[in-house]
Amino acid sequence: MFFNHQFFRQNFPGGHDMGANAGPFRADYQCYSVAFLPDHDRGRLNVENGGKILLPQAALEQLVEQGGIMLFKLKNKKLDRIIHCGVLEFLPNDNTTCYIPNWMMHHLLLQEGDEVSVESVTLPTAKFVRFQPQSKDFLDISNPKAVLETALRNFNCLTKGDIIAINYLNRNYELCVLELKPADAVSIIECDMEVDFAPPVGYVEPKYTPTSSQNIATTPKTTNSMAMTPGDPLSSVPSSYKSPLTFMPFHGQGNRLNGKTRSKDQEQQQESNVAMQQARGIPNYDYEYGTIQFIRTPLRSMNEETVTAGDKSSSNTFQPFSGEGQILKQPRNQRPK
Repeated sequence: MFFNHQFFRQNFPGGHDMGANAGPFRADYQCYSVAFLPDHDRGRLNVENGGKILLPQAALEQLVEQGGIMLFKLKNKKLDRIIHCGVLEFLPNDNTTCYIPNWMMHHLLLQEGDEVSVESVTLPTAKFVRFQPQSKDFLDISNPKAVLETALRNFNCLTKGDIIAINYLNRNYELCVLELKPADAVSIIECDMEVDFAPPVGYVEPKYTPTSSQNIATTPKTTNSMAMTPGDPLSSVPSSYKSPLTFMPFHGQGNRLNGKTRSKDQEQQQESNVAMQQARGIPNYDYEYGTIQFIRTPLRSMNEETVTAGDKSSSNTFQPFSGEGQILKQPRNQRPK
């Protein structure tokens, strides 16, 4: 909160004589949560979603001559616990009462009506802050930095070790302030600071297991099926190339609309054609990353295959367009009389 000296002096009598002995503001108040606010103030002021407190009107009269940004240090003298905050509004109520958010009362270990010390302070501007979510549910937020930027508009300062509470979609998330720069207590008003997140409490990072291809890449090796054996010229050919019948598409028996069955010669011819087609284009399933394979077919084996193919009967070879053929309109001389 910023303060206008001229406006205060014009509207509050006796303001000209204040601040003759100006010094740091110090006062002790009885603190209460927002639940003890009057009904008209409870619905008007959003105290819970932020880091600002409500002070009595008498405190404003003492802070008139200090000027600048009003930042305060709250201290529980019994347990020596400290937190820093700003001021949201000055209420014309009892001069011994102040209202603070619930998360501040939990941090200071205060009960309703306990005494808290309020002192004005000057804090450096924040440069860096690291938060740690107190629940893994914070990871469900799609854009946590944007949500945090919006929530921090209700805060004036941060203290190392604070557990602040932000509200998003009617749900409260607690964040612990792990690290601050350049000091353990900083002001975040009109500043450009870097924000970082630590892993949430109870979060276990999943173990990374490399894939099989990456394992092979680190330790390339040669399998037995691809190793060259002396005296065996075809030993370098993978087993998937030697057995072309590993996959035969459309090899079912099938049924014809006229009820007739195929002849055995046609079935054998189709199987042989499919087998010839399967000999080409089959991937090498035994290939491993990091190896180079040169497939060479010896001339002797090619001659043997040529001789064997010549001995086979011509009935097993595929001859395209070898059918007799039929025409829908027969010549006149061939029509039945």
